[in-house]
Amino acid sequence: MMEKLSDETRATLLDPLLATGWALTDGRDAIHKTFEFNDFVDAFAWMTRAAIWAEKWDHHPEWFNVYKRVEVTLTTHDVGGLSTLDVKLARKLDSLAG
Repeated sequence: MMEKLSDETRATLLDPLLATGWALTDGRDAIHKTFEFNDFVDAFAWMTRAAIWAEKWDHHPEWFNVYKRVEVTLTTHDVGGLSTLDVKLARKLDSLAG
C-alpha cells in the first residue's frame, strides 16, 4: 500500500526535484512543473512517452497541454497527497524531457 510522504522524508525526496524546476502546489499536497518543447509535435511525443510510464506504474499525472507547453501536477489521490510514486514519476518525466 502506498503511503503519503512522511515529514522525515519530504525534504530528502522533494528538495532535488525543487532544484530542477518542480514546485509545491498552493492549497494542496502536490508538485507541479511546466515543460516547454520546440513545438507541438515534440510536446505530444513527450506526453506519449510519459503516458506509457504512467500506465505501467498505474500513476497518472494531471496535465494540460497548449501548443509546445505541458503543465504537469503530481499527487497520489489514494493517499491524499504526495507519495514516493510522485517522486518516481517526476524523475522519469524529467529524464524523458532531457
